[in-house]
Order: sequence, then C-alpha cells, then structure tokens
Amino acid sequence: MDITHWLATIDLLCARDFPAEHGRTDVGTGGPGYHIAELQTSGDFWVDDGTEREETEAQYECDRDGLGERLTERSGAPDVISLESTFERAQDGEDIPEPWASLSSHVPNVQLWRPPKTGRWIALGVSQWDKELPFQLLAAVTEIDPP
Repeated sequence: MDITHWLATIDLLCARDFPAEHGRTDVGTGGPGYHIAELQTSGDFWVDDGTEREETEAQYECDRDGLGERLTERSGAPDVISLESTFERAQDGEDIPEPWASLSSHVPNVQLWRPPKTGRWIALGVSQWDKELPFQLLAAVTEIDPP
C-alpha cells in the first residue's frame, strides 16, 4: 500500500455513513460516530532480537508522518495529543467514548486534524498491543470530539 491509497481510504471514510453498531468493516472497525481503518500491518516479533522491531517501529512512524504531511497540506497543521491520560481515565472507570477508549489502549498518541466543513476529526496513530505483536498504521475518522 502507499500514501495515495491511504488517502483514498481516509477520503472514503470521511464521506461514508457511520455503522449503526460496533463491529468489523471492510477497512477495520467502526461503530456509531466513528471508523477506524487499519491502513498497514507489520509482521509479529516473536522471534526477534529487538532490531527488526525497532526498524519497523521507525518505518511505521515515518509512514504516519508522510501521510500526515499530505493531510496537513489539505487541512493545516495537526494537533498532536497523547492518549495516555485517556487510557488511565478509562482504567479508573471513566466512560470514554469510542473510538478514543479503544485507541487509547494501544496507540500512545495521535496526530489530529479537523478538516473544514466536515464536522469530523481525522486521527493518525501507530498501534502496537504488545512488544511481540504487529505494528499497525491506523486512521480514525470520527464525529466524536477527543476527550
């Protein structure tokens, strides 16, 4: 996949209606008020001395930043927000809305844009559930304000 394809996916999600129920979609997951697209997924790191993992993480961050540059050309500079406190609040029992609750459990921070006249947010982040598991480049499109 490449940036052109990823932008097309984000554009599709910006125009698409949100699913009525939480669940899998053709590009990832979604639910009332949000879509999360799995733009790219690496292999896992069960048999790795750490080198491959570090290189993959750097590449995924580079891919996120490259895609982010294209979104910045369209919608201006992003906000970069940490989701760590959102995760902590969810762990303390606060009701965090989706997609922010699930993103905060495996995406430490996101680049965030609010394209004019859409009423939606676009968030980009790099996900990894655990050190042996794959990285994912994720894009979320949502009408739900970040917490």
